[in-house]
Amino acid sequence: MSNKLLQSVSSLKGIGGETEKTLADMGILTLQDLVMTFPYRHEDFRLKNIAETPHNERITVEGRVESEPTIQFLGRNKSRLQFRLLVGPHLIKVFFFNQGYLKNKIIPGEIVTITGKWDRGRQAISGSHYFLGPKTDHVDYEPMYSLKGSLQQKKFRKFMQKALQEVGLDIEECLPLDVREIYKLLPVLEALEGIHFPKNAEHVKQARRRFVYEELLIFQLKMQALKKIRKEQTQGISISYDIQKIKELIATLPYELTAAQKRVVNEICKDLKEPHRMNRLIQGDVGSGKTVVAAIALYAVITAGFQGVLMAPTEILAEQHVVSLNEWLSPVGVRIALLTGSTKPKVRKILHEQLQNGEVDLLVGTHALIQPDVEFLKLGLVITDEQHRFGVEQRRVLRDKGMNPDVLFMTATPIPRTLAITAFGEMDVSTIDEMPAGRKEIETHWVKKELFDQTIKRMASELQNGRQAYVICPLIEESDKLDVQNTVDVYNQLSSIFHNQYKIGLMHGRLHSSEKDEVMRAFSDGKIQVLVSTTVVEVGVNVPNATFMIIYDAERFGLAQLHQLRGRVGRGSEQSYCVLLADPKSEDGKERMKSMTETNDGFKLAEKDLELRGPGDFFGRKQSGVPEFKMADLVHDYRALETARQDAEKHLASDEFWMSDETKCLRTNLEQSGVLDGDRID
Repeated sequence: MSNKLLQSVSSLKGIGGETEKTLADMGILTLQDLVMTFPYRHEDFRLKNIAETPHNERITVEGRVESEPTIQFLGRNKSRLQFRLLVGPHLIKVFFFNQGYLKNKIIPGEIVTITGKWDRGRQAISGSHYFLGPKTDHVDYEPMYSLKGSLQQKKFRKFMQKALQEVGLDIEECLPLDVREIYKLLPVLEALEGIHFPKNAEHVKQARRRFVYEELLIFQLKMQALKKIRKEQTQGISISYDIQKIKELIATLPYELTAAQKRVVNEICKDLKEPHRMNRLIQGDVGSGKTVVAAIALYAVITAGFQGVLMAPTEILAEQHVVSLNEWLSPVGVRIALLTGSTKPKVRKILHEQLQNGEVDLLVGTHALIQPDVEFLKLGLVITDEQHRFGVEQRRVLRDKGMNPDVLFMTATPIPRTLAITAFGEMDVSTIDEMPAGRKEIETHWVKKELFDQTIKRMASELQNGRQAYVICPLIEESDKLDVQNTVDVYNQLSSIFHNQYKIGLMHGRLHSSEKDEVMRAFSDGKIQVLVSTTVVEVGVNVPNATFMIIYDAERFGLAQLHQLRGRVGRGSEQSYCVLLADPKSEDGKERMKSMTETNDGFKLAEKDLELRGPGDFFGRKQSGVPEFKMADLVHDYRALETARQDAEKHLASDEFWMSDETKCLRTNLEQSGVLDGDRID
């Protein structure tokens, strides 16, 4: 790297101590840091035709000032400056708020250029920028940077211009020539000029394309290298399963596997034969058949003389898994046991002995599985259901109960492909993106709250037919801050409506886990007809007789969560219904309700949710696992991400990548990340 690039920003004329400190707060210490600080957007200052500009759109116009500017004081140090501007044949009003100093600068008869929001009805612009003089004196696209302190855009752009003039030719090109030619990407200096001082819209677009790809390629090189290292440095078990027995098992299943299930089973079986440990995530929508795929994987290792274990987040879900697994695997001789916190000490002791003697082939349970006294004779496969519900340490403890057993994670939360590639980049991801044949789609309706009575009548008709219902609320108890329905009030309301006609249950997060299990078991057994609950029912409940769900204040939930909740019904053969009680005020809220009524496809909804909320909020910012990119946008740049992933895999497998001078910059980035520890990994 050039010494010039490492020079302090204080070497630039005009940057004194105070400015240097402000830049340091922004993470800008060297000239390289400065030129690689990208704008968060570009202001479009191209002139637009008033007659063709839609209402509320940003517009830039050039015109002659036709009136003296006047100031109206609005109280509390607020003011509005107003004048008239002649733009071609249009005489319009211009407003500037809290910028009274413009009164002496805006002079009748002079030409000015104004940018702001166009109000078609009032024929007025609410100004945000002004230029004295005609538009020809100013650029069409102006970069806007995220600045701190009193540092102004104009001053920062001057520093940027000086820095580029100083070190532009010393900036290392990270992308090989053949890559730039294949994808028609700009050289680094031309791209930097396009980002910081664009000539036109196309210059901005092409500069951004180049840096998006470079950023994603470097990220994917790190992720793919990490995956490769973990795979090659972790000795696993090569499991020689009996393929004939697996085929015989599949033939005995009560339904034919979907093409997606078959594809995922093949991916898992291929991993099992490898000498490296499997680290795979299975994601699939509610009802897509992940459990039967897990059963086949477990049976595969059992045919090779190994044991399997499946950990679930709740006792009820563990019990439901045992019922399903017994139905499929007991006929072929698999010995299955259940271990939870409720397992009696005597039974637990016998179970421990059977595990160590190899008399149990498959153990299903909850957190109880990770206790120190749970020991296996020959553990070959560990499966964690709803993996996000367990901590990293809990999953590690279970994995360490065998000699590098294969590991499989399952989740019913559909994850958009872009997030799967980034947040789970060190894993192999299998997706079951097809629903079993004959499954009825849940009818979903968005209903305003004033239609609550009709909704209750519709629910009552389902109850009269012997069905059950969920009623989901956002809060446990009444809140002064949020005007939303709460479980306690709704429970009391429904108890009053139905009197003793139906048994109403109440469940929320403040109940002890044993109390939650008790309520859930009563609902599962049909002793409770209507379950009023918070979102604690979101995961791991299978009550086929439940055909109706009401979600109060549905606009307060994200799409992914609404879809997960909806998936609690529609698990039997009867038609099921989900009613969203909502009066959304925002456009996003209305869009979410509309999306829920239009599709039952969790992957489409996950993509929409990502588009509306962004990657950080999709997972939750603190635990998202999604990196912050300077330029790339995972929602819009998913094609570039996929391309970068494929290219990264090719690079790491290529001798040329490790030897060529043209890829030295990429290798340096990889080494500096700490992934390689300075060593080649092929």
